[in-house]
Amino acid sequence: MAKVISTLFIAADGVAEIDPDWHFRYFDENMGRAVGEDYDTADVLLIGRSTYDSFAGAWPEREAAGGDDAGFAKQLGDLRKVVVTRQEQAFTWRNSERLDGELTEAVTALKADTGVTGILIPGSISVVQQLLAAGLVDELRLLVHPVAARKGRRLFDDGDSPYHLRVTATEVFPTGVIRVIYAPGEPPAERGYDDVKGQVPVED
Repeated sequence: MAKVISTLFIAADGVAEIDPDWHFRYFDENMGRAVGEDYDTADVLLIGRSTYDSFAGAWPEREAAGGDDAGFAKQLGDLRKVVVTRQEQAFTWRNSERLDGELTEAVTALKADTGVTGILIPGSISVVQQLLAAGLVDELRLLVHPVAARKGRRLFDDGDSPYHLRVTATEVFPTGVIRVIYAPGEPPAERGYDDVKGQVPVED
C-alpha cells in the first residue's frame, strides 16, 4: 500500500503558510537535499488548487528556461499530479488531473492502487488537515524554521482530540532549521501530577 507523506516548510510557532520573507533566508543545500529526498518517495503529487496554481505558474517556465532548477522542474512536470478542487478547471501543466470524488475515499483508493508507490502532499494545508483527521497521513515531514512567523495559517487546527505522533528521524541544519519526520503514534499511558511528582527537581 502506498504511503501518504506530507512535506511542509513550517515556522517554530506552527505557521505553515509560507512567507518568502522568512522562508528563503533559511534555504540552503541541506534543505534542498531534504526536499529532493521527499519528492523521490512519490510517483503521485496530491495538491490543493492554490498550491497547484502556484506550482503551475512557475515550474513549467523554469523547466523551459533550462536553468539550474530545470532538472527538478522536469521531475515535477513528469509526476502525476492529482488536484483537490471543487471547481471545474483546465489544467495547463502536463500530467495533471482533478481528484475524482470525495477526498478521503479517493485518497484511500489511491493508497490501495497497486500502480501507485508513493503519494506526496507538498504544502496544501487544508488537504493535509482533512487527511490527518481521517487518519490517512502516514508521515509528516516538517522543515521547522527557527523563526516565529506570528501570522499565517497553522498546520494544526482546533479539534476535539490531540494527534499523538512518534519521531522517526531528525536532523539539524547549520541554519538552525530542524528536519523532523513524524509518523502516527499511540498516546502514552495516562498520567497526572501525582504520577510524576517524584521526578520533579529537588533542592540539594
